[in-house]
Amino acid sequence: MFNNSSKILFITMMIIGTLITVTSNSWLGAWMGLEINLLSFIPLMSDNNNFKSTEASLKYFLTQALASTVLLFSVILLMLNNSMTIEINNSFTSMIILSTLLLKSGAAPFHFWFPNLMEGLTWMNALLLMTWQKIAPLMLISYLNLKNLLLISVILSVIIGAIGGLNQTSLRKLMAFSSINHLGWMLSALMINESVWMIYFLFYSFLSFILTFMFNIFKLFHLNQLFSWFMQSKVMKFTLFMNFLSLGGLPPFLGFLPKWIVIQQLTFCNQYFQLMILLMSTLITLFFYLRICYSAFMLNYYENNWVISTQINNFSMKLYLICTFLSIFGLFMISMFYSMF
Repeated sequence: MFNNSSKILFITMMIIGTLITVTSNSWLGAWMGLEINLLSFIPLMSDNNNFKSTEASLKYFLTQALASTVLLFSVILLMLNNSMTIEINNSFTSMIILSTLLLKSGAAPFHFWFPNLMEGLTWMNALLLMTWQKIAPLMLISYLNLKNLLLISVILSVIIGAIGGLNQTSLRKLMAFSSINHLGWMLSALMINESVWMIYFLFYSFLSFILTFMFNIFKLFHLNQLFSWFMQSKVMKFTLFMNFLSLGGLPPFLGFLPKWIVIQQLTFCNQYFQLMILLMSTLITLFFYLRICYSAFMLNYYENNWVISTQINNFSMKLYLICTFLSIFGLFMISMFYSMF
């Protein structure tokens, strides 16, 4: 990705667009940042080797352009309301703004474009879409005080993210539904306070990076590739599925820590109904992760005599193993430091 000068330019512009949105002090400035972000991400999506990428970039453009148009319209309404004597219901305008931001971030019930779009992307673009592209809309959502609508979105996101991933064989769609589920948790964290959301987002980005990095090295896109690929190296298979379980939030791993923090904060706020739905959905996601792991470890698969040996870069392998170590033993290490100091 970084050996292409135009891609470096677009990545820089994408980062600048997000920073403009996060630092702007007016809705118009935030809208401008979102537009810069959108227009610099689209060229990154186009890939000559992948025939689905053109379709994906068009889908992304249409959904985001719709969201941006409605956002601009509602922002103008809000400004009219503040500057003139025209009576427009403020909460209604805020509701429209929240809906457009949820559409931009891919949260349910506006999630329809997200899994289909992921199917046409390379792994690195998918990682950007799952992590970096969420920062700006979520930051703007935190400015709006609409708890009820946000709660509906949280409940729908975690349920759809859990149930949608059950019958997927494509790894990209699996990661997309996992992302929708985690987005529900992030919105819950956002309802409590901003620091909890930032912690959750950082951990989620780290765990997503490990998995997508691994899939990118071995060019894995479907489940059957996972099952038959790592017959040569059992350790690789083991670490991969440990990372899967960590992303799902199974207790001894690092992925459980952000969920633990959110659970604790929700119990402090007496949000027991929301907490119950979040936990039930997480159990469903863990069920299908465990089912994949069980199939991969227990079932016997044919080994080809001509297994293609991929040339793995030594540096990327070391980076992957270090990140995996942190993912598996991170919670123990954090607990240890916490008890020491």
